[in-house]
Amino acid sequence: MAEMQVENKGKKGKKTGQKKHNTRVDLTPMVDLGFLLITFFMLTTSMLKPQTMEISVPSKDKVEEEEQNKVKASQAITVLLGKENKLYYYFGTEENGVDPELAETDYSSEGIRKMLVVKNADVMNKVNQLKLDKAARKVSDEDYQKKLSEYRASKGAPTILIKAADDSNYKNLVDILDEMNICNIARYAIVDITPYDLGLIDKKTLPAK
Repeated sequence: MAEMQVENKGKKGKKTGQKKHNTRVDLTPMVDLGFLLITFFMLTTSMLKPQTMEISVPSKDKVEEEEQNKVKASQAITVLLGKENKLYYYFGTEENGVDPELAETDYSSEGIRKMLVVKNADVMNKVNQLKLDKAARKVSDEDYQKKLSEYRASKGAPTILIKAADDSNYKNLVDILDEMNICNIARYAIVDITPYDLGLIDKKTLPAK
């Protein structure tokens, strides 16, 4: 038991006429209170949760071509990360030996983001209205998260294939992943760049003969 004793002494050289008892302070309740407060804050304080982003990466397992999920050409957008912060994209795939038109853009709000917002306009409008409903407390947090996932993964939403060249940098990849989150793109994957994609970049960057 924790306690503190205070000894009362009379003045030096004088005898005290009345015997005084030592003052005894019991600190046990204070110690108990301290542990109760620590326990209370441990149980009621919410810990900081790390914010992560789920991404799709190429699988190392070999699968048959029939088992692979094929992206519809009308919904596919391929984004190519080049060297020196260069950024390219094209819609669809090669059809009947005709290459898709490769466009060059940048990482600004008037660049890749503007294109993604236009292609994902229907989903963006639904998400913005959903945010207004949540702010007005018309939907609960649980319903908000459920509807948000449904809107972002709707059939009309585009599918983005992100391909980084060997001479691109890590910051470019982080920036494009941020754009996926900002533009409410739910279906996207990081895949290996192909010689065909590199050939499209060379045709775009090399001067015409």
